[in-house]
Amino acid sequence: QISPHFFFNTLNNIYSLISISPEDSQKAVLKLSKLMRYLLYETEHGNTSLNSEIKFMNNYIDLMKLRVSDKIKLSVSFPEKYDDLNIPPLLFIPFIENAFKHGISYREASFIDINMQVEKDSISFRCCNSVAKTREESEKKDSGIGLENVSKRLNLLFPEKHELTINKSDTTFEVILNIIIT
Repeated sequence: QISPHFFFNTLNNIYSLISISPEDSQKAVLKLSKLMRYLLYETEHGNTSLNSEIKFMNNYIDLMKLRVSDKIKLSVSFPEKYDDLNIPPLLFIPFIENAFKHGISYREASFIDINMQVEKDSISFRCCNSVAKTREESEKKDSGIGLENVSKRLNLLFPEKHELTINKSDTTFEVILNIIIT
């Protein structure tokens, strides 16, 4: 599930971008359209291709870049060559969404580092982000239900075939997910 706030904020960002760069705003509308098409049609079949999932994540990240300043260090590394595995849709996006939601500060230096590696029958995903100082306030409102739901989903989809590790400190939040696809 993608937050409705994401769509609202993205549309507002595109609206602002129209007067600055019509060409970039057109590209953003196209990416948003692809994102919505994926959510509406690709996710209802049960499984999707890893290739489609990576395109979806790239479109999501590109749209999120509209909201962040150049002060944010964003590193994204998805594999370029891999066997196209069938996977359940939207497996990794909750971690990326959380990184943008909780890891970005407009007052201090912050970062998001997203990395995926694919072997013949396994996927290794890592998402690490800085922890914004305002996180303490939002932690009280957000009780971690999203991560709990992802964990339950992984247990149902990949029993005994995944490992989810979450490392928290005062300055960083890291998610490592290893999945064996058989």
